[in-house]
Amino acid sequence: MLKKSDHKIYNLIKKEEQRQKEKLVMIASENYTSNAVREALGSVLTHKYSEGEPGKRYYQGNEFVDEIEKLVNERALKVFGLSSKNWHVNCKANSASIANLTVLTALLEPGDKILAMDLTHGGHLSHGWKLPNGKPIAFSAKIFDVNFYGVEKKTGVFDYKKIAKLAKKIKPKLLITGGTAYARDIDYKKMAKIAHAVGAYYLADIAHEAGLIAGKVLKSPFPFADVVTTSTQKTLRGPRGSIIICRAELKDKIDRALFPGLMGGPSDNVIAAIGVCLQEAQTLAFKKYAWQTVKNAKVLAAELKKNGFNIVSGGTDKHLILIDLRNKNINGSEAAILLDQAGIVCNKNTVPFETGSPMKPSGIRLGTPALTTRGMKEKEMKIIARWIKEILLEKKSPALVLREVKKMTKKFSV
Repeated sequence: MLKKSDHKIYNLIKKEEQRQKEKLVMIASENYTSNAVREALGSVLTHKYSEGEPGKRYYQGNEFVDEIEKLVNERALKVFGLSSKNWHVNCKANSASIANLTVLTALLEPGDKILAMDLTHGGHLSHGWKLPNGKPIAFSAKIFDVNFYGVEKKTGVFDYKKIAKLAKKIKPKLLITGGTAYARDIDYKKMAKIAHAVGAYYLADIAHEAGLIAGKVLKSPFPFADVVTTSTQKTLRGPRGSIIICRAELKDKIDRALFPGLMGGPSDNVIAAIGVCLQEAQTLAFKKYAWQTVKNAKVLAAELKKNGFNIVSGGTDKHLILIDLRNKNINGSEAAILLDQAGIVCNKNTVPFETGSPMKPSGIRLGTPALTTRGMKEKEMKIIARWIKEILLEKKSPALVLREVKKMTKKFSV
């Protein structure tokens, strides 16, 4: 139908489909969904508008949407081993950034203090990023007084005692953990203790780690955090959406902050697709995938380290790797472009104690979720590490490596 009605869009989608098949998708925040997830995403649910909560909608005709949303909420609790008596789920926010803003507006007043991870150390824009000169970049930084903690220069990991001292000095009303480029597991228990010792709420953003936590590979933020947010398209292998899980006593604050505070009707097709991925996350196959994702990342990091690359924190505990290229006379932007030309798709990224600029940062970030979904294992990681060395250190022609990449990707379905 689309091919006939709009051949231009159809052809561009087909080209993107081919790109995803032929290249190695190594952006840590990307993955492949199952056909079942895509089927739910493209269903007639996209026609519906459902402002409000299940059983308390502002429009009629939501009886089946209500059942879907309740089922998805139940599955979210089950995936993380939680009880509906103590925890509440809201899966309506269109993205994890909106989910985070929901939590901030629900729990804080304008001007309240936040303590979050520095963006250049691996944090996220939605936690309230502002420039070193104090200029707010994220919308949340225009509303709240955001302060930052980071990693240690020598180790590339947290010093929890220093963070505790900083929290006592700043006295934030909200402490946030999680980000986009911190490769080590987070001690949620310690972070909760730090937050609660100064009377702060604790928000654990597990956008990157959700699938690995569901697969029991990483520590869980439950029961330590007051609120947990996550996107659903990364290691959870779902559609682009989000989930908020909060303590039961915060239910009304969270729900009202999202609707009518920040959104109108949610995307019911996305909610249904989230439900499908949550069902898949309860299978043995998914647990094996989660474990293999981390195995692959560890092997890749070790091989890259052997090849002379500076791996921030010395390795990884999860699905992503951050490489500091300052000792290789190339910046992250140049490296990402060269690798893309060779069929290895990653992204430029800032590194702790960055000396470059946002558009020309000093590092690149690599991830293994999508490769693992395709069935790649340790053998392939070693080959990919060799290709990265050949491109960035030995200046091998990207076109030559691209041929080898295409041979490999033909062996693994999407």
